[in-house]
Amino acid sequence: MGRLRQGTGRGDGPPGDVIPSAFRVSPGILYLVTIEVRSGYIPESHRLIENPTAEALRQLTAKMPNARRTSYDNYNVQTRVDARSTKSTYIVTDRPQEHTAQTVSTEEGRKWARIQDDYIRGQEMILLDGVIGNDPDFLTPARLIIEARNANVAGMQRHLYYPPMGGQPEITMIYTPNLTAPGYPNDRAIFVDLEAGITRVFNSDYFGESKKGGLRMWNKKVYDAGGLPMHAGCKVIPVGNQQRVVIIVGLSGTGKTTTTFTKQNNSKPVQDDFIALMQGGKIYGTENGCFAKTFGLDPKNEPTIYGAVTKRDAYLENVSQKEDGGPVDFYDASYTQNGRATFELAALGWVEDARKIGPADVLLILNRNETIIPGVAKLDSEHAAAYFMLGETQGTSAGGKDEMGKALRVPGTNPFFPLRHEQQGNRFLELHRSRPFEVYLMNTGRVGGPEGAANSKKLTIEYSSAIVKAIAEGTISWTRDPDFGYEVAERVPEIDDIEVLQPRRLYERTGRADDYRSIVGRLKQERVAEFQKYPGLDPGILAAVR
Repeated sequence: MGRLRQGTGRGDGPPGDVIPSAFRVSPGILYLVTIEVRSGYIPESHRLIENPTAEALRQLTAKMPNARRTSYDNYNVQTRVDARSTKSTYIVTDRPQEHTAQTVSTEEGRKWARIQDDYIRGQEMILLDGVIGNDPDFLTPARLIIEARNANVAGMQRHLYYPPMGGQPEITMIYTPNLTAPGYPNDRAIFVDLEAGITRVFNSDYFGESKKGGLRMWNKKVYDAGGLPMHAGCKVIPVGNQQRVVIIVGLSGTGKTTTTFTKQNNSKPVQDDFIALMQGGKIYGTENGCFAKTFGLDPKNEPTIYGAVTKRDAYLENVSQKEDGGPVDFYDASYTQNGRATFELAALGWVEDARKIGPADVLLILNRNETIIPGVAKLDSEHAAAYFMLGETQGTSAGGKDEMGKALRVPGTNPFFPLRHEQQGNRFLELHRSRPFEVYLMNTGRVGGPEGAANSKKLTIEYSSAIVKAIAEGTISWTRDPDFGYEVAERVPEIDDIEVLQPRRLYERTGRADDYRSIVGRLKQERVAEFQKYPGLDPGILAAVR
């Protein structure tokens, strides 16, 4: 099952060593939140289950009162919290000017660290070690410590970590889903101490806080190493005797996973959710598995994801299910549209190792829009940095009720970047100049209006796949857009509707040319205003949206 320890509390050193007293948390002793904590601090607990096997975690999950076994013989857990808690997330720092995100002081962080560690003394906990990334040149040992009564979170995280390699973690998640944080939004708090390499989660049982918590800290490591962390999938598409390396950035729910896993020319996925882009277009992967959105999942359009989700080893979260042992309904959103599943990438049966791919050739920036964003637009360097920085899309259930259905701008489509957001745009421009890969804006939503509106047209999965294939093969004919300065498609093989490629034509044909011009003017004004929030942004990026 894993190593069991009663009343444990240990730090650096081999398993079984007792943590030195200077690192223990005791009432009245100043709690250390420093870089020294990276040596592997583990809070003292009533009982500690160390690195349980996959089967042991499955058995612990089966005992959870909110877990149901499905007809696929995997487990589906209904959580109290069904999305990320952005308003409850804080960077712990005494230098708030170095971060765009909201912050709390180190004194406040220490207070809540003491509270959490006092609570953990009475709890049964699971410790899970793993690694973010598999390239020997860029490995990040990671650790999750979570209450055993929320074992599914550890089981899901085990899918995403690469196997542990020994030694102590650089980043640690300390996770107490059943401990509230009164005074914070919804009595919930996520405290991110980048210096200590520790994120502490209070009162959320949503798995995304474990996954994103580790990757948020990893973001800083990548940036400090001269790279850019990207909220992105990655795939390789064979074209002739070459492998075209494609990065796909987008907010959760915009089609990033779908675009990564749909096949063009027997393409293979490399990563599902996060990569590091380095000088010269070098790419490092992060995860050994996938955290897939399941709403609307069907075997026709997404057969590989469907096949992986319905295997015994997968974990499901918040997928509609009427009875224990029964089927699930991927279309029922009565509880939430943000149903999720994790599985190892190996479950797909056709994955390319990130260590074997070449530098980036193509970047796709996904925007789930519903008005005048074309099916695809080709961007030059400054426009690429601008649209990357804008991170425009329509919010989905992954961001919770506060974001769903709203027009969003999230720089880099990366809500987990923990520093100043203008640093993302400037670093992108720097890296793009070191390797000028092709960059495209792709609409994965609609043109002409929202669903149900007259004269609205959907960018289907089939359309998006045809666009990706044509980009890889270089078979799109282009013309310059007079309003935004990028290029739009005149012809894409397998797409016979010019209006999804050039929405201006749709608006003109349906007597809405004035509406089109009004939206153009509004977007330009909003984009310039958005960039005014980031005073350190490269002037060339701002000029691209004027």
